[in-house]
Order: sequence, then C-alpha cells, then structure tokens
Amino acid sequence: MTRKVVVLTAGLSQPSSTRLLADQIAGAVDAEVSARGEAIDIQTYELREYAVDLATMMATAGMPTARLDELRRAVSAADGLVVVSPVFAASYSGVFKMFFDALDADALSGMPVIIAATAGTPRHSLVLDHALRPLLSHLRAVVMPTGVFAATEDFGGGADGRELGNRVARAAAELAAHLVSTDGDAVAGFTPTRAGRDSGVDVPAEVTPFMTLLGGHSG
Repeated sequence: MTRKVVVLTAGLSQPSSTRLLADQIAGAVDAEVSARGEAIDIQTYELREYAVDLATMMATAGMPTARLDELRRAVSAADGLVVVSPVFAASYSGVFKMFFDALDADALSGMPVIIAATAGTPRHSLVLDHALRPLLSHLRAVVMPTGVFAATEDFGGGADGRELGNRVARAAAELAAHLVSTDGDAVAGFTPTRAGRDSGVDVPAEVTPFMTLLGGHSG
C-alpha cells in the first residue's frame, strides 16, 4: 500500500531555507517509511504560489478557485502531512494561516502531522509550541511530539547541522510509525484511530461528579 504524504512549505523567497528544510524532512520520511517496507508518494506544494487564490477565496465568501480546491482535496486525502513556515512577527506567515483557514473543519481530523519552522535566530524556536502546534491541534490533527526548528546557523554543518539532522530523523520516524502501523501491530495507545479522522483523544462517556470524588464533604 502506498502512503501519501503532502508537504506544505510557506517560504516566500526563492531559494528558500523553508523549502530546504521541507525537502530534508520529506527525504527523511521517505527513508523511514521505505525502511518499514511500504511505498510512499510525497507531493510538495509552495503555498506562496497560491497566495492570489487564497486572497480570492477570502474575498468571495469562501469560494475557492479550481486550483486551490485541488490542493485542498490533496491535503484532506493525504495519509500524513508535513508543514513548514518561516517565522513572521513571532508566528507563522500570513499565507500559511490563510491556507489553513481555507480548509474544511474536518479536513485534518486524525491526520499525523510534522510541524517545522525556520528563522534567522534560535530565539524564535518557541514558535513551534506557541503557534504551529496550537493551530494544528485546533484542527484536530495528531501533531508529532518532535517539532523541527532550524535557524540559519543550523544549515551550516558542524554540530548545529548534526543536531538538526537528529531532530529531522526523530520527527520522520514518529510520522512513519503512524503511517505504517496497523491495528495488528501498532503499539497500544500510540497510533490514533483513523476512521472518520478522529482527534485521537479518548474521553470517557461518563464522568464522576466532583462532589462524589470529595466523598460528599464540602467546605
């Protein structure tokens, strides 16, 4: 079975360090899935090429262009997702947010996702947990534990480059485990239920009243 992975990169320049990181992650995911004996099809999209389409959708009461709708369908039909954004004003870029605003509410429900970001300085690394992770979690995606942040110095080789490579490999292994695992061999509690793109959060149907837990005591 061929696993389909979509890579979304929101870099605005060309060449782009954001695209460079996206390609590095895609290559690692390819290697990890292939090592598990499965075929993989990876499609990469530059969101800057859809900026006009996104603006048109926002200005026409939510009617996507045919080109944008094709991308939306590709994303919702994917088995996994890699998203990479440059840091703008301590958050993701505008075109990055516009695309996720353009998705249907359930498009990413239960989908495993690697989040990644690039910036000129390591001081912006918290953008992963303060911006990207909350956004993808809100859309009920299953965000991989390892996020990948790359500052300019991480692309220069040496110790920084090796550490980036380690983070990329770890995130790729986490995504591959979700993509390849099946009901028969998955580790209990690690792989989310994919039917209907569930959020992966198992909340009990019945909750014990708080006063019962207190044993009926008050004050």
